Order: sequence, then structure tokens, then C-alpha cells
Amino acid sequence: MYVITGATGNTGSVVANTLIDQGQQVRVIGRSAERARSLTMRGAELFACDMADAGALTRAFTGAQGVYAMIPPDMRSDDYHGEQERMSNAIVSALRDAGVKYAVALSSFGADKSDGTGPVAGLRGLEEKLNAIPDLNALYLRAGYFMENLLPQISVIRTMDFVAGPLRGDLKVPMIATRDIGAYAAERLRLLDFSSKQTRELLGQRDISMNEAASIIGTALGKPDLKYLQLPDQQLRPALMQMGMSADTTRLLLEMAAALNSGHMRPLEPRSESNTTPTSFEEFVSEVFVPAYQGKLQAA
Repeated sequence: MYVITGATGNTGSVVANTLIDQGQQVRVIGRSAERARSLTMRGAELFACDMADAGALTRAFTGAQGVYAMIPPDMRSDDYHGEQERMSNAIVSALRDAGVKYAVALSSFGADKSDGTGPVAGLRGLEEKLNAIPDLNALYLRAGYFMENLLPQISVIRTMDFVAGPLRGDLKVPMIATRDIGAYAAERLRLLDFSSKQTRELLGQRDISMNEAASIIGTALGKPDLKYLQLPDQQLRPALMQMGMSADTTRLLLEMAAALNSGHMRPLEPRSESNTTPTSFEEFVSEVFVPAYQGKLQAA
């Protein structure tokens, strides 16, 4: 039996559905039976609990041969790192007390740095805590920049007719579709072919700059002149908060962008067949971004 945290999210839902497709017994963690309905209708068992409740997570993890562990982000949190700390403490306590032997944990490139990386610092904290469980075999997936992070640009394009953000326009970053992260995690859980503590960067199909991303999006939307504009923090901060992010989350996201721009946060592994994933940015735009823009999917 496998336990999947974040099972209604972008990566966790793929992990859960892939394992169900393979005939595996799956238990999903969530607080909403409605959001998990598509999984329970396919045979998954729902265990409803708070991700910061160590006792409940221990009961959920008991009997699992493997766990997909992730910290669900709350962009409205006024204490983002504090919530990361509480949830990572609960996850680690539950894995240890339930005697789980294998865990695949969602992390990020940049988790090798101790500070200055915004939300990624909390993922480094999760890795360090998992390292302290001696009998646990853990695989840390240090994933690239989520392509789905660009979905909020839909409203920007509609209102301003350009793409905007804090990253340098010419900065190439490893962009990855979250479905590829979920597929990779599911395969490693199925095989349980890792031991001790290991990291694996997942770098997407190729590195993409925001200038390139805007051009690809523009072509797909019939807006061939669509451009990317790097905005200063003082202009972005109120815009992000108007979108519903807390001041604390906004501060951390801008810190992460600065770390990317400066090179403080960057992949460590050379690109290879093993850390390159299949979905191209063009495929993501065609299959996810454009339908969301047209209102055929729910935009993030």
C-alpha cells in the first residue's frame, strides 16, 4: 500500500492515479472528500487529516510500503516558513513512528542552499529532517521551475497584453511540467529502487527563458508580438498581493526570484537522460495553458 500526500494537487494526483492504474493499493491524504472524489471513485482510500497533525499522519502512514511526501503550499499564509516547519515536523515524525521504509519527497533545485531561496529553504529543512531517520530510504526530487507557475499570467495577458514577472527575460531556467514529476515519483515508488538518502534533480525537457516562454505562448494564442516584461519588486509586490498572496509569501517568492536571477539558486547536475523529462513547453502551452486561457480548464 502506498500513501500519497498532496493527492489532489498537481503532482500528487498524478502519483496517485498512476499507481492506481498499475493496480496498486493507494491511500490519499486530504481534508476534503469532495476534492478527492475522483480518486476515491477509482478505488483509493481517503484518510482525512491535517498535514500538521503528526498523530493522524502516523495512523495514515502505518502499513505503507512507500510514501509520497510533500508540503502543500499555502500562498495565503502569513507564516509560510512556519507552516512548512510544522508540516515537515509532522511528516518526519509520522514516517519514523509508522516505521515507513521508503519515501519519495518533493523538493526543488536550490535546496542545497541554506538560505536566500525563499520557499525552497523550507524544502531543504524537510530533506535535513528526513536525513535524520536512520532506517528510511528517501529520494529527494529536486524539481525545476513548474510550468504551471505561468498559469497566473493568463489574467496578465488578458488585461495588459504582455507577460510579466520578476525573472530576467534572458535567464534560462529548467522548466518542468508537474505531470512529469508525478510520473517519475510514481515509478520510483513502484520500483522502490533507491536506498539510503539520494537526490535527483528533474530539469524538464529543456531550459527556457521568460522571453522564449512569452514568444511560445504568444504564437499559440495568436498573439505573435507578445512580449515578456521584467518588473521591479516594488511594482510586483502589490500586484501579487492583489492576486491573493500574503505579504509573507510575496516576500519569499521575490527572494526566490532574486536567487534565480543572481545564480545563487541553480541546478547542480549536468543535464542528462536521467534528469530530463519528456513534456516540452510547447506541449504544456498547447495542452494546458491555451485551454485554461480559453476557459476550458480551471486556471491556477
